[in-house]
Amino acid sequence: MGFLWVLMCTLYCGFVINGGVKANNVEMSVEINGTSSIAETDEEFICATLDWWPPEKCDYGTCSWGYASLLNLDLKNTIFLNAVKAFSPLKIRLGGTLQDKVTYQTNSKQLPCTPFSQNISELFGFTQGCLPLARWDKLNSFFNHSGALVIFGLNALRGRSVLPNSTTTGSWDSTNAESFISYTVSKGYSIYGWELGNELSGNGIGASIDAGSYASDTIVLHNLIHDIYTNISIKPQIIAPGGFFDPGWFQQFLTKTIGSVNVITHHIYNLGPGKDEHLIDRILNPSVLDNGGDVFRNLHNVIRASTNSAVAWVGESGGAYNSGRNGVTNAFVFSFWYLDQLGQSSMYDTKTYCRQSLIGGNYGLLNTTTFVPNPDYYSALLWHRLMGPRVLSTNFTGNRTIRAYAHCAKRSKGVTLLLINIDGNTTVETKVDFHGTLMQAHKHRLLHHHRHGPLREEYHLTALDGNIQSQTVLLNGKPLTVDPSGLIPEMEPVAVNSTEPVTVAPYSIVFVRMPYINLPACN
Repeated sequence: MGFLWVLMCTLYCGFVINGGVKANNVEMSVEINGTSSIAETDEEFICATLDWWPPEKCDYGTCSWGYASLLNLDLKNTIFLNAVKAFSPLKIRLGGTLQDKVTYQTNSKQLPCTPFSQNISELFGFTQGCLPLARWDKLNSFFNHSGALVIFGLNALRGRSVLPNSTTTGSWDSTNAESFISYTVSKGYSIYGWELGNELSGNGIGASIDAGSYASDTIVLHNLIHDIYTNISIKPQIIAPGGFFDPGWFQQFLTKTIGSVNVITHHIYNLGPGKDEHLIDRILNPSVLDNGGDVFRNLHNVIRASTNSAVAWVGESGGAYNSGRNGVTNAFVFSFWYLDQLGQSSMYDTKTYCRQSLIGGNYGLLNTTTFVPNPDYYSALLWHRLMGPRVLSTNFTGNRTIRAYAHCAKRSKGVTLLLINIDGNTTVETKVDFHGTLMQAHKHRLLHHHRHGPLREEYHLTALDGNIQSQTVLLNGKPLTVDPSGLIPEMEPVAVNSTEPVTVAPYSIVFVRMPYINLPACN
């Protein structure tokens, strides 16, 4: 790639990316402190969920789940397989509300294995359901073929009674789970983690378990896992409680589970109900986005104050509860909220972030009917490929409608910067300053680089026709679409001279990889 291409990109790339709109240009700067990292995520930070909801699950008169359940999802769909394989690997959490009503079929004689049936008089609006072993075999065949890392959510209400005030009595009956886990091990199926319960912590959703009882049940799970996996050197993670953050409850739980739990999971639906007609306004509100970081900071502080070695995950996050909102949580605009969540959570040592959902509802990374990726799928994939585990302190001087996050680049030299512009009228010309933290030898090399400067890689994401409610996303001006054979498209960057500012168009997202930057934090 010669000087002519770099010059052309300098002159014209902004026009192509911005669709010809150059209104309200402002100059701003972002400071990245590379002395040391401020936090660290897992290498496989991105995670997505598969749920149990049957087609009859409806919200506000809309039934958006179709055949996306663990029990009926088409595991032979080529796009689905390729979408998961593209991450190499993707963490997939299997769970959700109905997991606490699931019975696992066993090899021993038992009642018929029947699916969920809608019944509004039952807890969560459905009867008990059953996971057939034959279906579990097929799911694991898919996971093995796709290279997924599987987290399975166990039924924590089995053996318990739910009282009229939603509290519970009794203790966890682990016999069915033990049989199921034993079968899983006997078949050689790889499970990354076993999670106990879904949204039963604190006040709970539909039912709640006090912290002391939940801790006791988690210890039972820990002992059960270690017994069953006795002859296996690498044991699965013990994960709990998969609920909404309640400081007092989480403090008690951490105190009582030292040595018995590896991961503390919490859920996030901070945008409110999917029926909210002002959901887009909330997504584009910097104060709402800022407040979304409070839970990460608060949980981080609770864990640091504890002697428990457990780490924090977001176990489920769909933004808007009750299945999201069509045209919003499955459209380009939702990437503003989603990527900002990834950025903020990583700053507070969140190790993994599980998006609700991989497929299903109105917030799936994939379309429930066609399996075609929604815009957030590509946002997640770019993060997964470009943003490494080490998180850098990043400060953007200027408008709060620009969100800025930086990590050491993933599995390569350099730094990756993420810029999110939630302003629909302003193009931001951004200069990057490393706050005097470039290594001296490297700084010398940059000063003596060829006169046009080294090249950086830019990935500009915009909505089709500038419509932020579009379900088609453009990368550097070209639509991202699967080909007729179901292959996920290649995502190629544009090369830009490093002496030029980063142009961030209105309502756009930019990943910037700078392979020529050498920081102490990234060595």
